Amino acid sequence: MNASQIIEQDNQYILGTYGRNQLALTSGQGARAKDADGKDYIDFTSGIGVNSLGFAHPAWVSAVTKQAGLLAHTSNLFYTTPAAELAQRLCEKTGLSKVFFSNSGAEANECAIKAARKYSFQKYGKGRNRIVSFVGSFHGRTMATLTATGQDRFHQYFDPFPTGFVYAKAEKEDFLQKAQRDVCAVLLETIQGEGGVVPLDPEFLQAVEAFCKENDVLLIIDEVQTGIGRTGAFFSYQALGLSPDIVTSAKGLGGGLPIGATLFAEKCVDSLGKGDHGSTYGGNPIAVAGALAVLHELTEEFLQDVSKKGEYLKEKLLSLPQVAEVSGRGLMLGVTLVGKAPQEVVAKGIAYGVLCLTAGNKLRLLPPLTITMEELAEGVDRLSKALADEGQPS
Repeated sequence: MNASQIIEQDNQYILGTYGRNQLALTSGQGARAKDADGKDYIDFTSGIGVNSLGFAHPAWVSAVTKQAGLLAHTSNLFYTTPAAELAQRLCEKTGLSKVFFSNSGAEANECAIKAARKYSFQKYGKGRNRIVSFVGSFHGRTMATLTATGQDRFHQYFDPFPTGFVYAKAEKEDFLQKAQRDVCAVLLETIQGEGGVVPLDPEFLQAVEAFCKENDVLLIIDEVQTGIGRTGAFFSYQALGLSPDIVTSAKGLGGGLPIGATLFAEKCVDSLGKGDHGSTYGGNPIAVAGALAVLHELTEEFLQDVSKKGEYLKEKLLSLPQVAEVSGRGLMLGVTLVGKAPQEVVAKGIAYGVLCLTAGNKLRLLPPLTITMEELAEGVDRLSKALADEGQPS
């Protein structure tokens, strides 16, 4: 089928919950993708940060296909080698103690929310159950994680929302005012992704951590978008010197397959026990095999290279006259444009062969971590043409 036929079929049979671009991708290799009509694109999206190793990475493909031929699914009523190996690798890389596997970032955050509330209930009894999150945050689209999201535009239509969440500005005074006695946890992103690629101030994050330790409040860091090498560190909190009690991960962990992980420090590993939580697909052997392949690639040298690529990309972007500012770290960047609407630039980018995202009022770039310097330069060149084009997107 050609692109128009694919789009027509999709529109007829798939629920219209997505604002899709008029583009049907059919194949890819590394940081390059092709559409149904054979046109080539430089990918600055990596599936919203999911395709950490790009399209069709040979080691990832080999690991996934090999596992598919051995054992596709068992449920969590049985043990499997891949899940045990991935859990060990994640704990070794973070110094955290145990892992719960799920299928997405929202599910990983749901697990963290439940664990924090039970931890507090076991130690302090009923009533100490509120969770502080931050204005501009995004934590998922399930009912609880949607409520935890600190953006009013998401809090419509679906009333009643779960109770027990309070939103603070990312400022010490407002945070301390909102973090009252009934708080059991603080949930934050070190860089607010969907909120506009906004890094939180490191000194403020240190102050939040100090408050949590002094008051036995669990610090939950949502690394769904920032984690797995995206910012140049395995997890972004590690580069900031933070010591969270719970860390959530997803997106880039599976390299293209659905997987979520909630990691627990020793302090709270017993907060969830048998029957408290579960996931039929959590730790699926094929998804875990993909994650193991991703982790194998993330050496210190690889992560340093991500930081270098990020600095190079930022420098190239700032040289463009239509770019006012670039925020973020590593290969997670937000671009503030001069006189340009981000969504319009995304559409024009497609016409010039570069795929981009938006976040808030910014252009958002999340290239595969394996993208080359040459591909970054080519992608920026295509983007510059889209920015300079004053006509209608083709």
